[in-house]
Amino acid sequence: MAKVVVTGKIPSGALARLRAEHDVLAWEESTPISREELLKRVVGADAIVSLLTEKVDDELLVAAGDQLRSVSNVAVGYNNIDVPACKARSVLVTNTPGVLTEATADIALSLILMVTRRLAEGERVIRASQPWQWGMFYMLGSSIQGRQLGIVGMGQIGVAVARRARAFGMTIAYTKRTPLDAATHKELDAKHVELDELLATSDVVSLHCPYSPETHHFINAAQLAKMKSSAYLINTARGPVVDEAALADALKHNGIAGAGLDVFEKEPIVHEGLLGLDNAVLIPHLGSATVETRAAMADLAATNALAILGGKAAPNLVG
Repeated sequence: MAKVVVTGKIPSGALARLRAEHDVLAWEESTPISREELLKRVVGADAIVSLLTEKVDDELLVAAGDQLRSVSNVAVGYNNIDVPACKARSVLVTNTPGVLTEATADIALSLILMVTRRLAEGERVIRASQPWQWGMFYMLGSSIQGRQLGIVGMGQIGVAVARRARAFGMTIAYTKRTPLDAATHKELDAKHVELDELLATSDVVSLHCPYSPETHHFINAAQLAKMKSSAYLINTARGPVVDEAALADALKHNGIAGAGLDVFEKEPIVHEGLLGLDNAVLIPHLGSATVETRAAMADLAATNALAILGGKAAPNLVG
């Protein structure tokens, strides 16, 4: 039996599958494992099932030892993993695409509605017992019908968001290295445009690009300045894709109308400049947070790990 180290608490079904075939050392606390404890646990591991809260870098790979064969990330993104370092040691890296597409798209559309209709701001009024009264001009938001949604990164999640937005009457523009296939392009009646045009013409900009050194602060002060002052920014991708200091400044000085964020640069810390802004909707990384989705993510990570340990091809190899 191989030694499998699970770096964080995962749904019981996936854990049971791993334990049925291998010796599993799993962290089962709700709080993240400490770095010191993690480095101790991975010694002698043949496979690691990792959460995005744990950094898999050269230090950890050295601690694990030369017998380590795979790192299976319970996430689509894998910026917590040093993939080149893994490759140099012939360690295979996998992720969990597909299973969280619909849940994340739901959150993106929820943020669009929350920020354009000022729903979070309105709920704060009620919860704080502030006086209020219905009025023709009280807490007016913006309609999204007939407005353009600009999607940066038109992968599976971006397409799922576009489908939802179309049902709400929005038009779609997107950036992508290669255009969508003909059938999807026709279904969405989408425009393939360059980033500058997307930023300048869209009423809502939704980010769905992966995080990498190339996309660090991809949306910065210069890019925000290209957006309409009436536009909204949505981020359900990865926090560091957006320069939060620049975003806070744009929101404070009416550079853009609002933002909805599910992810942050230095989670769980949120830039203090965003915290006091009513035109910023901030939620704690809930993109894949449904019982069904998290179970499917863990199950796919287990499938990846078991395949590699069994000498089979991993379904979701990255890098």
